[in-house]
Amino acid sequence: MQDLEFFTLLETAIRAAKKGGDEIMKVYEQEIEVEHKEDNSPLTIADKNANEVITEMLEKTKFPILSEEGKSIPYKKRKSWKYFWMVDPLDGTIEFIKRNGEFTVNIALMDKNYPIMGVIYLPAKNRMYIGYLGKTAFAIENYEDFDILGSLILKGERLRKIKVDRPFTAVGSRSHMSPETEEYINKLKKNYKEVEVISMGSSLKICLVAEKKADVYPRFAPTMEWDTAAGQAIAEGAGMLVLNHETGERLAYNKENLLNPWFIVKRKKLKD
Repeated sequence: MQDLEFFTLLETAIRAAKKGGDEIMKVYEQEIEVEHKEDNSPLTIADKNANEVITEMLEKTKFPILSEEGKSIPYKKRKSWKYFWMVDPLDGTIEFIKRNGEFTVNIALMDKNYPIMGVIYLPAKNRMYIGYLGKTAFAIENYEDFDILGSLILKGERLRKIKVDRPFTAVGSRSHMSPETEEYINKLKKNYKEVEVISMGSSLKICLVAEKKADVYPRFAPTMEWDTAAGQAIAEGAGMLVLNHETGERLAYNKENLLNPWFIVKRKKLKD
């Protein structure tokens, strides 16, 4: 893929994430009606509206889309895909229903089994995270829809360059903290004099590690591939690791079963 094509796709993903977020906020400001999927997870009109506008924009590219709302695509068909989009139009529906602002739009560009570009948009705070090619990651406050790549250079904060002075910090799920995760965090407390724990919703947990507000995010509970692909691109762009907890290898995607294994997002050389 040529650089020009790559950055054109990046701009498309950024604009799609922002437009999806705008649709979500229209619903957020009204009374929220909740349906439930077959697995009893919540679904709102915001999920549907965001998915529709994002899909409409991404379909203008030449790549197929694998999203939470389109997960029924047979593995026989998608296993041969090289480049494709991985989309979660509303990650953190529970947090959306709670109205705590901790929900995101996640869009990743995949190269076979791994993300090469990720955009996460936090519409309630108008904050956007962008990472690509395992080399670069940015956070942008008060995103404006103009000269996107220029604004990255002028306004974006490069996550790799952030320096922090704080206690060792772990981040966990606000709504899905498992006993295994708590056990892992308790073990960390034996290795570090002081350990702070932050609870957060949606893919923002990965972003906290990427922007060095946390050192590790252990996820020992179910997630799907679209929950993590964009976050992985951002974390890796910021110099972090996203690893399969069982194998220690880089978290992989487009498997026959789209359920993620347990994984850890962490800074390099973490003593765990």
